[in-house]
Formats: sequence, structure tokens, C-alpha cells
Amino acid sequence: MPEALEVELTRQAIGVLVGRRFGAVERTDPLVVGDGVDVAVPGCSVESVGRRGKLLVVGTDGPTVGVHFGMTGRLFVDDGPAIDRLAYGAGGDDRVWDRWVVGLDDGSQLRLHDPRRLGRVWLEPAVGTLGPDVLTLTVSQLTTALARRRAPLKAVLLDQRAVAGLGNMLVDELLWRVGLDPHRVASSLDVAEVRRLQAAVRRRLPVMLRRGGSHTGTLSPVVRAAGGPCPRCGELLRRDTVGGRTTIWCPGHQRWTCDDRRLVTTPPALR
Repeated sequence: MPEALEVELTRQAIGVLVGRRFGAVERTDPLVVGDGVDVAVPGCSVESVGRRGKLLVVGTDGPTVGVHFGMTGRLFVDDGPAIDRLAYGAGGDDRVWDRWVVGLDDGSQLRLHDPRRLGRVWLEPAVGTLGPDVLTLTVSQLTTALARRRAPLKAVLLDQRAVAGLGNMLVDELLWRVGLDPHRVASSLDVAEVRRLQAAVRRRLPVMLRRGGSHTGTLSPVVRAAGGPCPRCGELLRRDTVGGRTTIWCPGHQRWTCDDRRLVTTPPALR
């Protein structure tokens, strides 16, 4: 599903829209497109294309338009996708799955393609309710996000109000790289652990962005689906549910602490 990396690739790709004008809305799905969008957008010129976490923000000389891609959403300009594919998306590009199609002043079309209809388009998105963007995350911001949080570390990192942009694959990849157990209480991380995690964010995410997205980590969809040995230590990878999400982690090097002050519950590996 689109995480910050996929949305950033989309932002870069559709930057060519700046200076162009929206024409008529040619197709709309009321489940996906919010009230007032189809009335407010036609005739507006695109002034900026930004992003905060997983939210794409299109500034115009009229309203600001927010686009969230749900699990399978992608943007196309005519037949050219902003990103080629999603790791867990549909393999095809049948136009029956286009949920919002708006004309542009040069005769081309902007298309929101979303087989599962979980994407959303709406006016004046509340960007300020989101946490700091993961691609510019500082140690201070991460420390604040984790402070006084008694939920599991993975659950807090997935909370878009704490850190904007991380999804399931990226959190598993980052915690695997720095050797942190996803079940730990978020506030239990010490200063050195927070610094290691932030360094992994700033070092690894740009590499994965250049490679093409969240599916390009060591714990790729192929590894996640097959299970098997940890690529680092050889211990069998575990599949648990943390914060309501399927979680791939290694009990060998993502070590669970024996300090009861740092526990959420008894970890699955020790039950």
C-alpha cells in the first residue's frame, strides 16, 4: 500500500501539473470524492504539489485538494502512472477502476485509479493534525512522538499523528534494522535507541526511495510472504499481530528486554 515513499514518488512525478488548469470532472465516485470537490476544482490552476506523510496536497489558486491513496490508489496523467506498481496492488490498469477523472487544459486527464475504493479526495485537508513528516524526522521530533506512550512501539510509529508517513512495511523494516522489538512500550526506548532509530530512518528511506518504494527493503514482500530465516542472524522470522497489524520480526536480534518496566504484555515468543 502507498506509504510516504510512494506518495513522494507521486509528488515528484506530478510536479509537471504546476501551472496547468483543471477542466471538467469527467468521472467521479461519491465514495471516494468528497463533497464540493467536483464543483470547486474545475477552472482552478495548480500552484503547488506537496506532501505530508501519506497525504498528497495539491495547492491551487482556489481550494487546496488533499489526496489519500488508501491501499491501492495511484495517480495517472493519461496513461502514464506516477508510480509503476504497488507491491500489494492489482496487476492491471483497467479504467473501470478510475474513481476520479478530471480534464486538464492541454486535453490530457488526471486519473485517480483505485481498485479497492479506499482512496479519498477532499478539500482543505487538515495537514496540521499530522505528525512530523518521516522523511525529515529529527531526533527531537521522534523523542517527542514516543514520550509517555504506553502503546507498543510499532503501534505508535504507525500513528500518523505521531509520525506521518510510516506504514506497515516501513516500520517492520526499520525495527528489524535497528534490532528493536515491535512489542516494546514506545516510551521505554532510551536516548541511544531513539538516535539509532532516527538514524535508520534518515539513512535507509532515501535509499528505498531511489529504489522505487517501500517494497524494496530487506524484508521485502517476498520475504514477508515466505517467512524463513532472518537475513541477518538466521533465526526464524515470526509473524505476529501488533497494533492490529501483521508484523514480521526476528526474535533472535530484535531482543525482548527482561526489564518488566518496559513490557506491554508478555511477548509472544515467551508465552
